[in-house]
Amino acid sequence: MSAGSSTLSNDPPVMALAHALGQGSPALPASGRVLFLRARGLEIWRTLAGPGWSFVQPFKPYADALEQAGMALSTEKSNVRFPMALVLPPRQREEARALFARALDQLEPGGTIVAAMPNAGGARGGAHDLERLAGPLQHLSKHKCRVFWTCPETLDIDQELLHEWRHLDAPRPILDGRFESQPGLFAWDRIDTASALLAAHLPMDIQGRVADLGAGWGYLSAEIVRRCPRVNALDLYEADQRALPLARRNVERVIKATGRTLELALHWNDVERGLKSGYHVVVSNHPFHVDRADRPELGQAFIRAAASALKPGGRLLMVANRHLPYESTLHECFNTSRVLVEARGFKVIEAIRGDRP
Repeated sequence: MSAGSSTLSNDPPVMALAHALGQGSPALPASGRVLFLRARGLEIWRTLAGPGWSFVQPFKPYADALEQAGMALSTEKSNVRFPMALVLPPRQREEARALFARALDQLEPGGTIVAAMPNAGGARGGAHDLERLAGPLQHLSKHKCRVFWTCPETLDIDQELLHEWRHLDAPRPILDGRFESQPGLFAWDRIDTASALLAAHLPMDIQGRVADLGAGWGYLSAEIVRRCPRVNALDLYEADQRALPLARRNVERVIKATGRTLELALHWNDVERGLKSGYHVVVSNHPFHVDRADRPELGQAFIRAAASALKPGGRLLMVANRHLPYESTLHECFNTSRVLVEARGFKVIEAIRGDRP
């Protein structure tokens, strides 16, 4: 199962949204045209969705699953309008508000916006925000989630708020202008503690071709460029498509500042599905949870992918939460491994692949 992939049994907002639509509260449009922002969950949508649905999903595992199921997938903003817009908002408030604004911008006059959120994951605040933006809501509760919807009249829409929220997830400078990022990305406005620990313990003798797994907005890769002058090629792998242009700009800025010549490539990628091969070094601050639940199998999949992508004699440098059980997977995939440092609840590990092909 890909990182973050969902099934009917473990994705209550999807189940609640499908339940509401399935019983006609609210009713699907007669035209069959529906925009679905942050779409995920296939089993139900195979039954409800038609050829007029447009699925928007920047997270690679979800996007791959939708595309493989034959769904019409889009990752770009569009001026096309729909009679219904479905939204699965994230907990991050600015990103959720920007999604509500996008849904409203792409809604036909007289259309309906429908959202579903977990009660423990921001449903009350999300419903309040949509009501502020677009007017009175109707509600339905199911699977410990709230489904809420509105059919906004022109006079109901707060145009000033709409203009403001359109730009809430726009890229912006962070950390005194040293980097760019945007709300909704992991640790979007700060240097993650685990990444900072790994960066501080990057060996200066790293050389050759390097891969950064789960690169985000590019902090670790920028530190590799800055700290490791013998690296001559760098590949960034990231599941969130929105992070890639930011990572490129952030890393290219450091390359320019250091006067380096370095081959740079970025990949919108689900690491669990595999990587290119031939790397001398792989670095990783990989995900270990989905929706706040520990998922150590994600880290185990990253370790296996790294081992497969490394040259004989290559090494993995990774950081992980101290309590997560990765030792058996490291022993399975690498000849040797050792903890370089433990601090602030994390451990930095170096693992060496043997000389055997």
